[in-house]
Amino acid sequence: MSQQPFRVMFYNVENLFDTRNDTLKEDEQFLPDGFMHWTPYKYWEKLRNITRVITAVGGMYSPAVVGLCEVENDSVLTDLTLRSPLRVQGYRYIVTDSPDERGIDVALLYQPHQFRLLDASEYRISFRHPERRPTRNILHAVGTVVSGDTLDLFVCHFPSRSEGQQETEPARIDAASLLREKCDSIISLREYPHILIMGDFNDHPDDKSLSRVLGALRADASPERDKLYNLFHGDRKNGATGTYKYRGRWEILDQFIVSGNLMMPGSRIRIGGDSAEIFRAPFLLEEDERYYGLKPYRTNLGPRYLGGFSDHLPIRMELMIGHTE
Repeated sequence: MSQQPFRVMFYNVENLFDTRNDTLKEDEQFLPDGFMHWTPYKYWEKLRNITRVITAVGGMYSPAVVGLCEVENDSVLTDLTLRSPLRVQGYRYIVTDSPDERGIDVALLYQPHQFRLLDASEYRISFRHPERRPTRNILHAVGTVVSGDTLDLFVCHFPSRSEGQQETEPARIDAASLLREKCDSIISLREYPHILIMGDFNDHPDDKSLSRVLGALRADASPERDKLYNLFHGDRKNGATGTYKYRGRWEILDQFIVSGNLMMPGSRIRIGGDSAEIFRAPFLLEEDERYYGLKPYRTNLGPRYLGGFSDHLPIRMELMIGHTE
């Protein structure tokens, strides 16, 4: 059996809210009469823009799986997969039901002919400091690929830095501890653990939550079965580019992390191509007039509607699946 490309994408889509009020969540800003003046026209244009990005990332092949964060609920995913131009690509979805006060969740789009979903779970993060506001759950999807092998996918959106990096770091450490616990369970359970973690971690690859607590090593280290490796942990991504721009500096907050088995030459599921990359299509960028260079072409800047895509750039990678010699 020849090796087949299995494209993977992750994208923080920046506030994909519908225009209806959820009385249980703090979504009032994203209503037609709210602070953001979020109208049906803007909402459906947002869905068309997301479709354009997913299609461009896939190129000749639609991504087999797409991790998303900052989606409000299953309603917006129904609209995206069944009522927007993305419907022709045949995606199904799973989405968390998180305790996040704003009501934003993480989701996974998948094409059933490439990823046969077997099970889906979500894990709530418990904080050591009980006064901390609840955050997004971690999504865990288990499925088989065309070779019959099992792939464990995690989609994450770790707690934000909005109150300061140091002040909020303990929350991301708690999230990383839970994720590591779940990975260790898989590694102990499966003879060939194929784990792929994607997300907006709100931390850099060498920050404590990812490098020490989760234990995600540099991708150029010699792979071991029971270790995790961050495909964006390396000198080539040391601030020259990134997925998010903060006060003129690019940061790489969106990352892929994999188990060592996916990096071994003899594995029936392994990383292919150039490993992982930030997708920097020109239409996703605009001039950064305040600082320099370019910045993500986002949907909103405060209440001002720009009509762009997101304040984050997507990331993509490819797995090769098939029998080895």
